Amino acid sequence: TLSDFMIGKTEVTQELWEAVMGNNPSYFKGDDKPVMVNAWYDCQQFLNKLNSLTSNSRPKGMVFRLPTEAEWEYAARGGNKSKGYKYSGSEVPLSVAWCSVSDNVGPQPVATKSPNELGIYDMSGNVWEWCSDWYSSYSIYAQTNPSGATSGNLRVRRGGNWRSDARYCRSANRGSRTPGIRYYDTGFRLALPAL
Repeated sequence: TLSDFMIGKTEVTQELWEAVMGNNPSYFKGDDKPVMVNAWYDCQQFLNKLNSLTSNSRPKGMVFRLPTEAEWEYAARGGNKSKGYKYSGSEVPLSVAWCSVSDNVGPQPVATKSPNELGIYDMSGNVWEWCSDWYSSYSIYAQTNPSGATSGNLRVRRGGNWRSDARYCRSANRGSRTPGIRYYDTGFRLALPAL
């Protein structure tokens, strides 16, 4: 069970990253492409700076953060409008995902494939997306607002990327990486608590 939350319609773009951080670490450049080469800790620096820059223009308690893994998967599956698709918005990967069968080099501009049932883009393919959770096995018990283990060595990333086989772009697929290493195939999207 999840409390209401909001999640970015697209991955954080290079344009937004550069506006907040003043640089662009991405290997494949393009303002409308997702930002890449982000360690999980780099995302935290971005979030801290974004929250500082926007503190006077958003309601108190509305703090930008990474989605939890549970929030990410719920959104990828189409939330309460889910039609049970294997990929985020379709049974056909090419309609919603930039992945290895797309025959492209590098990530593509955000929101150029079809969205899922909630109007969210690129949750299958394009770039892997960091979640806030430490990677661990799922609990067998019902939970409210699960957020994973309290510590670990790996952070969760979801969604696959432009080089991934379609099976890695499924909404159910889980991935993980070391949070202190920069990966040129990984980005993120923003989340907020509901108003």
